[in-house]
Amino acid sequence: MLSGVTFDCADPQRVARFWSALLGREPGPSQHGWVYLGQRGDPEPRLVFQPVPEPKTGKVRIHLDVTVADVNEAIALVTGLGGRSTGERHDYDEGAVVVMADPEGHEFCLVQYY
Repeated sequence: MLSGVTFDCADPQRVARFWSALLGREPGPSQHGWVYLGQRGDPEPRLVFQPVPEPKTGKVRIHLDVTVADVNEAIALVTGLGGRSTGERHDYDEGAVVVMADPEGHEFCLVQYY
């Protein structure tokens, strides 16, 4: 069973605030310096933000897909929260996928199904 997804962060508080606002997930009990969104036993995996000293380099090899009702509204929300667009967009018969990044550059996709 998948219990969590962990993000390496220079500033776990900042990155967790971004994801908390985007996903509507509240922080749960956390270790000092770390932030957990959700708790063990939640129906969705807990998101864990752990402090690391080195900056992110290169593209991550795994990412989250966030399903949204309106991809353009979601892009505006992400940028308003301090994230950014990578400029990459894919349109398919079944929907649109837009690659975004959080405040520390972790890539993720906004997905709107038609």
